[in-house]
Formats: sequence, structure tokens, C-alpha cells
Amino acid sequence: MKSDRPLRITLFSPALSAGGAERVLSLLANALAAEGHDITLITLADSATDFFSVAPEIRRVGLAAQSMSGGLLDALRNNSRRIRQLRSALHDSNPEVLIAFCDQANVLALLASRGLPCRVIVSERTDPSRHDIRRLWSGLRRLVYPWADTVVVQTEAVADWLRRQIPRARVTVIPNPVLPPSVTKQVDSAQSRSPVIIGMGRLSHEKGFDRLLGAFAVVSPTFPNWRLHLLGDGPLREALQREADQLGIAERVSFLGNVAEPAGHLAAADLFVLPSRYEGFPNALLEAMAAGLPVLAFDCPSGPAAIIRPNVDGVLVPADDVPALQGQMAKLMADAGERQRLGRAAIEVLDRFGLPNLLNQWINLMNENAE
Repeated sequence: MKSDRPLRITLFSPALSAGGAERVLSLLANALAAEGHDITLITLADSATDFFSVAPEIRRVGLAAQSMSGGLLDALRNNSRRIRQLRSALHDSNPEVLIAFCDQANVLALLASRGLPCRVIVSERTDPSRHDIRRLWSGLRRLVYPWADTVVVQTEAVADWLRRQIPRARVTVIPNPVLPPSVTKQVDSAQSRSPVIIGMGRLSHEKGFDRLLGAFAVVSPTFPNWRLHLLGDGPLREALQREADQLGIAERVSFLGNVAEPAGHLAAADLFVLPSRYEGFPNALLEAMAAGLPVLAFDCPSGPAAIIRPNVDGVLVPADDVPALQGQMAKLMADAGERQRLGRAAIEVLDRFGLPNLLNQWINLMNENAE
């Protein structure tokens, strides 16, 4: 459902750096602008640090307000300054609707917009039951989330948790969207090259790439022609590279860094593995399935079970069961026919989570809040 008229919408997040939440934010901003809405996008980070781009008609405001705090008092001063800067930017953009992304940014947005004549929607982009934001921020979240017109989460499991933790919050579920890939997968692409397992995401503890390296080290002697490609960057990159070396698989593992358009790498791969300890609603999994890849994932909280239809378009193994992951990797690596069957069904993710459908859910939400 489209709005009866264009809305003035301001989007706010910490940054537009490489990451799943930032990718969704840029997709949402561009799609809303294409629908004719008046869009301002504000980040705490300077816009010079952007990894994702937005349409030229979008007003892009970077507050350059990200900095490390040296203690509690320093943090209070820094965040008071950020709230003042954000409130000034909101006065300038004069939104009818403010949409904030990510836990701490949600809190800042609700504090900065208090008393302003705009509706406020905040959005959790990971599983808050697993993601530690420290006691002060957690307490502020309980205090201010009831001020929001709506709190958007990505799965029913997270919605249930948030309703128990903050009963007065108004919670709704809108999953992440996925776009059709810009590069089409070729079914026979593995015939002239080494087959590839691909993993994609931030190289951080929750993404579990240490477990993928360990699993690959176990199964790789049986499949000496296979390679592992990891897309993404993060604080554990050097540690993961050392681990690959210690496991004796460094020559068969490629760390490819952040890639703005991963479609080419996905199209050239043969199997996607999501080894996460926890998720929100994994964009990487959606993009892999949209590219026609067979996918294998831990049934971690939350997201994979809401996306994968087990043994229809992918394989789920119990959360944290690394031997099960190893076993399923070996089965899929050995069976090209099964990989092709799963990959053909995986592309139906575009019907289930395509951008037009999810954009309509966001627009409907804004229209409901306008009533």
C-alpha cells in the first residue's frame, strides 16, 4: 500500500559502514526515495566513512559524532553532545516519521526526539537477547522503548522476548529484504575450477567463522580440491588468519575483505555456510539463497529458521553442534545433485522476502502510525 502523499522521513543510524544493518538501511532509504518520499539520512559517523551509497536526492547528514569514551563521565558528556546534535539535525529535517536503526542509536533517537512533532519507529537489527549492550544502555532501552510508536524486530522469537522484557513496547515484525542478484549463477560453473564454499559477514565472534575454519579443516582432507572464501572484515581477521595457518588450511582459505557487491562471488561459489552463534535476520543468507546457492546454517537464534525451509531450500543443523555442521558439509560437498536441487529452490527467497513486499510493510506501518 502506498502513502496517499509523500512523507518526510528521517532515517538515523550509527553509520553506513559495511554491515547487514547498514545495507538494509541504504536499501530502505533508496526505495523510499524512489517512491517519492522526502528522505533525510543521518548518521553519527561522518558521511566520508560511508561504505554504501544512497540516491542523490536523499539529504545525507553525517554528524561526525563518533568517538571513544574514556569512562562513565566522558561517555555521559559524549552522548549528551550527540543527543543535542541529533536534535538539531531533526529540527532541520522536520520529519513526520523518524526511523532509527540499531540498539544504542534507537535510544539516542528516542531521547533526542522527545517532544518533537514526529512519529518515531525504532528497529532492532540483531537478537537483543544475545547481544550485550551493557547495563546502562539496556536500562535506557527498557525506559525509552515504550516511547516509540513502534519497535520493529526481524523475527517472532525476538518479538516474543522483547514483549516479555518491555511489556509496554509496541512491537511488530518486519524481516530484512533481499534484492535479485546482479550476476546469475551458472550450474556448470564448477567444472573448470576448484569448487568453493563461501561464508560472508563481519569477522567477529558472533559470526562464528572460527567454527567454519575448524569444520573445513576436518573435512578438507577428503575434498582436497575444495576452497573456502570468506567475504567480510572485522576485529578477528588477523586471529582467523592465524587460525587457518595453525590448522594447515591457509593455502586453501581466501580472506577477501569487504565487498560492496558480492553477487559475483556468490555466483561463482558452490555452497554457502552460515556458522553464526546468533543473528538478527542474516542478509548474507538471504543473498546467498537469492543467488541460487545451496545453504547450510546453524539453527541459531534468530533468523536462519525463519528463512531456510529444511531440506527444501537449505539445511539447518542444531545450534553450536560443530560435528553436525562438519557432517552436513561433507554430505553436500560430495553430492552435486543435492546442491543443485537445494539451490534451485533457494531462489524462492526472492518471493518470500523480496524488497517490494518488505517495502510495503514499512509503508503500511508508517501509514498506520499516521492514523
